[in-house]
Amino acid sequence: GVSHVLTLVLQELSLLCKRDVNGVGMLYDLLRSRWLQALLKIYECLQHYLGKRPVPVTLQARALNREVVELLREAPQSAEIKELRRLLRAPHFKAALLSAHDTVAQKDFEPVLPPLPDNIPENEEAMRIVCLVKNNQPLGATIKRHEITGDITVARVIHGGLADRSGLLYAGDKLVEVNGVPVEGLEPEHVINIL
Repeated sequence: GVSHVLTLVLQELSLLCKRDVNGVGMLYDLLRSRWLQALLKIYECLQHYLGKRPVPVTLQARALNREVVELLREAPQSAEIKELRRLLRAPHFKAALLSAHDTVAQKDFEPVLPPLPDNIPENEEAMRIVCLVKNNQPLGATIKRHEITGDITVARVIHGGLADRSGLLYAGDKLVEVNGVPVEGLEPEHVINIL
């Protein structure tokens, strides 16, 4: 994927860096930066997700069911066709199952992130919004209170854990909010309970 191409580009640039070609050192440093690596991981994850995300075949299963029942009514009546018509016309099938299908198929379950403000001062710190879905697995990171600033920060990221595999959290990252709850002034133990 993209990470592999970036690795190949970095190998080529390292050769040019040794020859001291103008501007190559800066480009090499840029391509090696942690934030770009994380951005590419996010991009690859999104591309992978978009490629295998399940999509409903139809948004209107109830309408399709009515059409099939009508077609079956006109078909030669065998025992199998009568049984299928009876099943498709059953209230629990039409009202519960197909109605639930149509409701779910028409909803968008993608996470909705708030828009970024337009008026961010140039000297403002960069902030990342990170969305990690734990699914009953540990986060794979520890947190602590910074001795000087009092901020809650990521103390370390455990190799192979969810945070490490995502590439979105790094040791030293400041936590501002967790699940919509501001963490300023909270004790690390309380923040862990929110996580």
